[in-house]
Amino acid sequence: MRIAICTDAWHPQVNGVVRTLAATVERLITRGHEVELVTPGQFRTMPLPGYSEIRLAMAPRFGTRRTLADFAPDVVHISTEGPIGWSARSWCKANGVPFTSAFHTRFPDYAAARTGLSADMFWPVMRRFHNASRAVLVSTPTLAGELAAQGIGQTRIWTRGIDRELFRPGHAPLLELAGAAGPVLLSVGRVAIEKNLTAFLDADVAGTKVVVGDGPDLLRLKARYPDVRFLGALHGEALAQAYCSADVFVFPSRTDTFGLVMIEALACGVPVAGFPVPGPLDIIGAGGYGPGGDLPMKIGALDEDLGVAIQKALRCDKLGAAVHGASYNWDRATDQFIAAVSEVAQPVRQLQVA
Repeated sequence: MRIAICTDAWHPQVNGVVRTLAATVERLITRGHEVELVTPGQFRTMPLPGYSEIRLAMAPRFGTRRTLADFAPDVVHISTEGPIGWSARSWCKANGVPFTSAFHTRFPDYAAARTGLSADMFWPVMRRFHNASRAVLVSTPTLAGELAAQGIGQTRIWTRGIDRELFRPGHAPLLELAGAAGPVLLSVGRVAIEKNLTAFLDADVAGTKVVVGDGPDLLRLKARYPDVRFLGALHGEALAQAYCSADVFVFPSRTDTFGLVMIEALACGVPVAGFPVPGPLDIIGAGGYGPGGDLPMKIGALDEDLGVAIQKALRCDKLGAAVHGASYNWDRATDQFIAAVSEVAQPVRQLQVA
């Protein structure tokens, strides 16, 4: 199958969208599919206001249309609702080429956090973008239900995975955390307002608080919380070492659609503390026994009082966390992706053959 993937998020950005796409593209190619990427690296770019590390393509319409026309895809997958995503959507509609889309990020909630406006003001744009898609890929059934309530249907589940060779228990402790007073409480992710980090940093709990990640709020939070260890962005083995150095992984976000870092932490044997909201509920479960409530051991704790969740998570089972985290598999996630795009592309293929 000839699959074009159009995304406004790609290397060198470091986030869940990029990591999900990179893992999927690698497996698609391994399985014999032809993949063409349209990314910001093919255009002149400008920094996204408030996020200098995120660069948006400038006037990508012509380049996107030319790349797609030259590749002649069976199906197009549009990963983001940015300039490249809108350009790809326009080309697909003009040429009758079917496309799928993905809902990776709650842009209405992020925009609301940045502007002070209601998230309801931004949902019409999301509906317009995704309602032309043949299938909207989402990470969890909970998110599918949320989108349905907002008038976005035709969803398909596309779960996530981990690198099980990298994210596992047993890594040597991170040197920067040697001698840190326990318990070590770790959070990993973009340091930005929508991640709700202050809920973690203000929590009245004993131990050493550690933040791994970069972002627009890093300098401000470092100045405000001098006792917190801000390590910047870590990758590869250093990131796995950071996870293995922690006693609890703290996920304070209320807006993430999934939270890839949670399953990476679990796979390293680190219980998770968070709020009882979509994302944590879909991974940890309301009672801490997984989303189905059927795990034999408690892997984390969710509570509206994050300090209470952290204290409960300290008593959870590290082996159970590791087993559950390791159950997330990129090959299974790729199967779901292929099933979704194949369902969309098949009628067009039949017409071409006929």
